[in-house]
Amino acid sequence: MLLENIKRLCEEEGISTYALAIKCGLTGGAIDKWKDSSPTVGSLKKVADYFGVTLDELLRDNADP
Repeated sequence: MLLENIKRLCEEEGISTYALAIKCGLTGGAIDKWKDSSPTVGSLKKVADYFGVTLDELLRDNADP
């Protein structure tokens, strides 16, 4: 759900996950690696700040009401 939310936000913003990672000061492929590993809270905060959303919004299951 985290990676899906980030990809959705990237699509809405017209940016790739690679470009997002670079803009957030992460390594280019860092975000795509979150499919198999857990990001740090600091990395998540950078992504949330970029999009102007909360950490909860990044982690939220969109199926939840």
